Amino acid sequence: MAFPTDVPIIDTMIGFPTPGTAQYDFIRRQLKDAESRKFAFPVEYMFKDVPHDLPTDDPVSVTLREMDRFGVEKGMIGCQGEAAQLALRKFPDRFIPSTNVQDPNDVMGSVRAIVRDYEEYGARAATVFPAGTFPQVAINDEKMYPIYAKCVELGIPIFVCAGVPGPRLKFAPQKVELIDQVMFDFPDLVLVTRHGCEPWTDLAVKLLLKWPNLYYSTSAFAPKYYPKEIIDFANTRGADKVIYAGYFPMGLTLERIMKELPEVPFRDHVWPKFLHENARRVLRLDS
Repeated sequence: MAFPTDVPIIDTMIGFPTPGTAQYDFIRRQLKDAESRKFAFPVEYMFKDVPHDLPTDDPVSVTLREMDRFGVEKGMIGCQGEAAQLALRKFPDRFIPSTNVQDPNDVMGSVRAIVRDYEEYGARAATVFPAGTFPQVAINDEKMYPIYAKCVELGIPIFVCAGVPGPRLKFAPQKVELIDQVMFDFPDLVLVTRHGCEPWTDLAVKLLLKWPNLYYSTSAFAPKYYPKEIIDFANTRGADKVIYAGYFPMGLTLERIMKELPEVPFRDHVWPKFLHENARRVLRLDS
């Protein structure tokens, strides 16, 4: 169960330090409690040592330096924003572009944005945070269906937050059971869950076993808190289904993640799949 030091890591959720807190305005517009509105980071009550004090004058260099420190070969980032576009232009060998479905209420606008980012930046995946949409759009909402269809057509996976969200938002749009309907209706869709699937990790494992194109990523979880059900699944029948994702710089440092990862009791054969191989296959990095 030794943590390998010679496996290049692909991080399927990484970003860049940004000044201010405007990047969370899309969440704040539907928060109702006073404490959450004051947080610099909407999930601050859950996380310790959030890296707020990173320099923002050269954010790409900050992230690259951390990636190099801890053996992260590639990181998946969004396509929009000055830092992301600079990173994709200057370091295409280090960063994997993804397109963010921010407002599926605008169905055709979302579809056009996916196509734009696919054609302009070579987006390898789409991402969506159902509880963070406004008005909220559930995982199996009919508004999502043209978006799923476009992902299938383009041959890209979609990473979907599932489980109770950290921000104090309604969790109904992210019930794990909703994934079952989507996978039934879109057998060719590759869907990767984000942010834990708690408290329905047992159900998530059942669905991961059931649907061949369903995967789980460990985003937004410090390794010491990876759900036991997911670790057991990876060590038995699910070695090809669990994908590493971090949360730098949004909520976790890479230093903390990499310090805790060696304590995760994965079997030897799981590590290279978890850290590298599964992401490379799902994102079709060799095509």
